[in-house]
Amino acid sequence: MDAATSSPSHPAIVASRLSKVYGSFVALDDVSFEIPDGQVVALLGPNGAGKSTTMRILTGYVAPSVGVATIRGIDATAFRVAAAAQIGYLPENGPLYGDMTPQDMLRFVGEARGLGGGELQRRIDEVIGQCALDDVADKIAAKLSKGLRQRVGLAQALLHDPAVLIMDEPTAGLDPNQILDFRRMVDRLRRQRTVLISTHILQEVEAIADRILLIVAGRLVFDGSVDEMKGEGSLEASFCRLTAAGNSR
Repeated sequence: MDAATSSPSHPAIVASRLSKVYGSFVALDDVSFEIPDGQVVALLGPNGAGKSTTMRILTGYVAPSVGVATIRGIDATAFRVAAAAQIGYLPENGPLYGDMTPQDMLRFVGEARGLGGGELQRRIDEVIGQCALDDVADKIAAKLSKGLRQRVGLAQALLHDPAVLIMDEPTAGLDPNQILDFRRMVDRLRRQRTVLISTHILQEVEAIADRILLIVAGRLVFDGSVDEMKGEGSLEASFCRLTAAGNSR
């Protein structure tokens, strides 16, 4: 098999001894984990812990100083375009073109990804339905609510039908009803693909995650299920304890 060819026999995501250094600052320090197909994983940590750096490496936006990240067996640095084809990425506050409608935006993104003709329109129609955008598909994005704009961002991440969906703080700034709607959409998506979510909202983690990766000061300090992290107490208490211990190293 070619090194840039995806294979379902590989884990969806593999991080192997990832480190990222900016001058004297160590943003990520020897982080390793594997995520199999079909798992919903929450990436947790305090601000500045290394979560965004991890996601940027996995999505090919930055290269690690040391280590290798692969997406379904494809090296995300050496074969960035091939790896990116396997990923749908929703960054925090993902930018939209305010003068475009969701239909326009999705067509633009689809053409940039090499989709066209009937296949592109089929995928646009499908993600508009998946993300409940039917009523606003022809409205200017600048006039949409924060929750609706986030749905458009999710739709563009799903447009090319990726095997892996990576989202950075997808519910930041949403009201409780919008968060609940977004949670329901993620619950539907989990049946079809691997999902990695960075979030600060622990209630979201308990509601949707199969597993937690906790990064503190650039190091992976916990990898396990929600119940394992909670132990005999609450997720919040365990988060505070583990982050305090990780920062004291």
